[in-house]
Amino acid sequence: MKKSKKNEKNITKYTIILVVTNALLIVAIFLLLISKSVPIVEKEYINVDNKHDLKNENIVFLGDSITDWYPFEEMYSNDIPIVNSGIAGYETKDILNRMDDLVYKFNPTKVFILIGTNDIKYEEDDEQVVVDNIKKIIKEIKKNRPNTKVYITSIFPVNRELKYHAAEERYNGEILKINKGIKDYCKENNITYINMYDELIDSKGNLKKEYTVDGLHLSKTGYVKYTSKLLQYIY
Repeated sequence: MKKSKKNEKNITKYTIILVVTNALLIVAIFLLLISKSVPIVEKEYINVDNKHDLKNENIVFLGDSITDWYPFEEMYSNDIPIVNSGIAGYETKDILNRMDDLVYKFNPTKVFILIGTNDIKYEEDDEQVVVDNIKKIIKEIKKNRPNTKVYITSIFPVNRELKYHAAEERYNGEILKINKGIKDYCKENNITYINMYDELIDSKGNLKKEYTVDGLHLSKTGYVKYTSKLLQYIY
């Protein structure tokens, strides 16, 4: 009788071990499947040769959520010293009020500016006010960090045909007017203007669906496209 009880205990023990082992195996298989389903941006799409020495560089990206959510660690090799000074929801006036914290304290060698889309949504000012504020941002950087190279990226197009509401109250007609004002100023003052607007539009003049997640913000594919354009200015 005692021997039977001992056998029962052993069977119960082995059963528990078997159940736990199977459960762990199922979890491992599930995690493997999940990892396989997540799209990975291969660095070979955006990497360049390693002959460039960027030890003396300090590159600041300044802007709103499009910059804030930029997956820099996936898009660039580790030797590029990037500071992400993008803050979701920011307008041109917000940047002007925080130049010390967002720009100057990093003593950048290069600053890439992408700002203005939130001004279109939240402000009642006309397009010229946005252009003037961007001019002020450039002038302030040149005044406080005269050796810094400034790059201005055009405001991205939007796609209002998607079911999401991120692009609401933003219109490509307004964006084009602001971009023209920025481009003209850059040309007159020897500032590098990066025209991403034309790089991102479809045949209808909207932000390509493959480049966006909601009609306003970029998808991973969109960031790869953006990064490919910027690399020529970073190196």
